[in-house]
Amino acid sequence: MTSRKIKEPAYIVLFTTASNSEEAHKIAKVLLSQRKAACVNIVSGISSLFWWQDKLDSSQESLLIVKTKASLLNQIVTLVKEFHSYEVPEIIALPIIGGNQDYLEWIDKEVK
Repeated sequence: MTSRKIKEPAYIVLFTTASNSEEAHKIAKVLLSQRKAACVNIVSGISSLFWWQDKLDSSQESLLIVKTKASLLNQIVTLVKEFHSYEVPEIIALPIIGGNQDYLEWIDKEVK
């Protein structure tokens, strides 16, 4: 059996939730103004259920969907934590393994 080298993704989609639409827009504007993201979608009014401090909890939140370069992940985590109201904000990233090459090149052009 031959082993296959896994290529590191060049691009990611990052998800983070915010306590409300205002906070979501603030975080999105920071990421965009600092050219850490090419695009941020905000989906308001999501219902989240989760464990927090050994209790089942729930909240109405806004979801941010961030398209960016994988190389900027650590910088984005730092920025989101700085401007986020949660003690432990959700910040998760998924690799983009393919897509519209024109769109991926646009991400390259827009983020620094």
